[in-house]
Amino acid sequence: MTVTRPRQPAIPENPSLEGLEGKWRAIWAADGIYRFDRSKSRAEVFSIDTPPPTVSGQLHPGHVFSYTHTDLIARYQRMRGREVFYPMGWDDNGLNVERRVQLITGTTVDPTLPYEPDFTPPVAPDRSAGAVGKAKRPVAVSRPNFIELCQQVVPQLEAGYHELWSQVGLSVDWSHTYTTIGPHATRVSQRGFLRLFQRELAYRSESPTLWDVDMKTAVAQAELEDREMPGTYHRLVFTGPNSERIPVDTTRPELLPACVALVAHPDDPRYRPLIGRRAVTPLFKAPVPIFAHGLGDPDKGTGIAMVCTFGDTTDVTWWRELGLNVRPVVSRAGTLLPTSWGSPGWESLDPAAAQVLYDKLAGRSVKQAREAIVGLLTEAGLTEGDPRPISHAVKFWANGTRPLEIVTSHQWFIRYPDREALLQRGRELAWWPEFMRVRYENWVNGLMGDWNITRQRFFGVPFPIWYPIADDGTVDYLAPIAATEDMLPLDPTTVPAPGYAESQRNQPGGFAADPDVMDTWATSSLTPQIVCGWEEDPDLFVRTFPMDLRPQAHEIIRTWLFSTVVRSHYELDALPWANAAISGFIIDPERKKLSKSAGNVADDPMALIRRHGADAVRYWAAQGRLGLDMAFDEGQMKIGRRLATKLLNASKFSLSLGRAVEGRPTEPLDRALLIGLADLVDEATEAYERFDYARVIERVEAFFWPFCDDYLELAKNRAYGTSGASGQMSAQVTLTFAVETFLKLFAPFLPFVTEEVWSWWKNGSIHRSSWPESTPLRAAAGEGADPTVLAAAGEVLRQIRKAKTGAQVSMRAEVAGVTITADSVQLERIRRVEGDIRNAGVVTAPLHLAEGAEFSVTVELAAVVG
Repeated sequence: MTVTRPRQPAIPENPSLEGLEGKWRAIWAADGIYRFDRSKSRAEVFSIDTPPPTVSGQLHPGHVFSYTHTDLIARYQRMRGREVFYPMGWDDNGLNVERRVQLITGTTVDPTLPYEPDFTPPVAPDRSAGAVGKAKRPVAVSRPNFIELCQQVVPQLEAGYHELWSQVGLSVDWSHTYTTIGPHATRVSQRGFLRLFQRELAYRSESPTLWDVDMKTAVAQAELEDREMPGTYHRLVFTGPNSERIPVDTTRPELLPACVALVAHPDDPRYRPLIGRRAVTPLFKAPVPIFAHGLGDPDKGTGIAMVCTFGDTTDVTWWRELGLNVRPVVSRAGTLLPTSWGSPGWESLDPAAAQVLYDKLAGRSVKQAREAIVGLLTEAGLTEGDPRPISHAVKFWANGTRPLEIVTSHQWFIRYPDREALLQRGRELAWWPEFMRVRYENWVNGLMGDWNITRQRFFGVPFPIWYPIADDGTVDYLAPIAATEDMLPLDPTTVPAPGYAESQRNQPGGFAADPDVMDTWATSSLTPQIVCGWEEDPDLFVRTFPMDLRPQAHEIIRTWLFSTVVRSHYELDALPWANAAISGFIIDPERKKLSKSAGNVADDPMALIRRHGADAVRYWAAQGRLGLDMAFDEGQMKIGRRLATKLLNASKFSLSLGRAVEGRPTEPLDRALLIGLADLVDEATEAYERFDYARVIERVEAFFWPFCDDYLELAKNRAYGTSGASGQMSAQVTLTFAVETFLKLFAPFLPFVTEEVWSWWKNGSIHRSSWPESTPLRAAAGEGADPTVLAAAGEVLRQIRKAKTGAQVSMRAEVAGVTITADSVQLERIRRVEGDIRNAGVVTAPLHLAEGAEFSVTVELAAVVG
């Protein structure tokens, strides 16, 4: 369907907000209003690294809040004459997406199952809104089958996202849309990985890894969340080198079989004689060394801790720094592994007895093993006192339901740059607001280890890596075979390794594909490279990179922002963008972040748009300042709709009074309005340059309402010609300036209603017009224009209206006299606009002006026949 932009239609008799979104969305798309013009130079371009929302459910008002902030900046920059590069992506790989697809289709993944060409899921996956399926028990499917289901469901979810962003009026160039698992993004991500691998900045290692036992995958440090959980301290009794009792407090007694050492602080006099000697563990009678270390806490428990492989990240630190052995007991499924006491690494003074006891724990879940071992310890008299309940912070995957375990596995890591180099990058970046830099610096200063980018998942970007298989069938995971860049993008599970035939896959003397996928942040950290055409579109890249703006929420500074800085530092030795604009959260009345998982989302954004209109929802979002949380308040949307309606009607009224385009305002009231508008434009422009759009809408709205309530009433009679041609021309020229200026100032916030009014009297789109300048307004106002003249006249008019309201008479009722008491300066202002005040207030006699210290207005109404 071809959509034609209206060409200066007549002003409608009864303008309405209804239907504006659909009308103008279609016209903007047909006319390519927001299409990026890549012929512009880098100096003319403003490029935005837009957050790709995770395709794992439905968007909520919090998303609309932050994405509207980005659009306000994009629209402003476009009107400032910059060619705005504003792409959108969908983050469609990762744990959240897989979990959503599993819920929608009623499936789970078993990589050992064969592919079923005709598989039908228990729940139909055609749920564009992301509704959750009702299957009683998930059906296990092969990895290829599950990927096919993802490829069916994810585009439907993305279509819903696209519809919402279009409805809300985001001025995105949809021709540059990407997905983080599409061929282009996969190629960029795999290329970035290979470049790091070649420089030995990406490496594979078998090491302790944070592990989610439900999703059965590794988790990075940046994805952790501390949750306060109930726990229990158990006091276990170890045997010292002189057969003395050494009580040790722990909340993880089930990890006793994994104990490899005891640690105390070097300055703790209680344990200094034991340092360098050995103790014996209860039950399993394993000899373990006793070390001194600065992380030992004399005030925690008994002051001496057992080091297990692995109970928490402190255990990992002790294991690494003290050179300890590894005794893994927790499996990837969250159960205790079988083991053989007495074998190397599992030494015991009584291995047979240790084996009998341990066999009672093997195969049990962590929780079950904890209960069982406490019973065994208590029965053997190897505990002291009663268990003591506590509350403590436990690490979870941010979207997980069970505490994380630490297991030993082969993972791919990216080495972090030097800490000072990362801090310097943070100092080079312009932060809006500035205080958000501290969050970045705190994260950098608290880094532990390197960045684990491996996920044991299925719908993600594969590692372009294979491993050789020795003749005895052993896979050498530490001798990876890397793809070449000309092979990308690829899936190593379907493409043979270089120099091998497909028939050699998983065969002795052949190769095995890396079975894992990259962490979603390993791809999302390359969004500037993906959208700007790194290594694939040099012309686009040179026009858009480094980008001008990264807008995002504050909780992903440690993930998305930080990781993007790391990748750009490595690949391009530069920051990926010049500015970072950090949004706050939308919170509920209890100050909790609005989220679907928290169950505190009262309404979906589409319902809000249907109820109030997109401009009204955008108005609400614009009230939130960068870096600050804001309460969800539908009342603000009602105010926004009232504002949009007023803009529609006030513009109609103003334009119907006549549109003079030549001549210069001569009346003091008109000149006062124009100089006030000039100051407003300067203030709004300066605020926008600080990314303070909330200040802009606050100041513009504060000026607009007096314009409607006071200026229009004061000037309309002159605009009709009641005071002669000169006064009429002055009013009409001023109204032409005012309507155009207000429409442009409101355009980023209220794009639909401003475009509608613009079409009544202008060609083209207001969103491709220029941002208002104060210079023409100041020139039209002329020397000596005084903005306070309008305020003085407005106050007198309000007092006259107040008197009429109090007397319950019509606003057209005549006023016999008005006495105004004020200082000489204020009286002079009022004297200059006396004619406009008398016309608007229907005052039949000259104003009586009396000098005095206190401002007051006395109104004498004409006789009223009742």
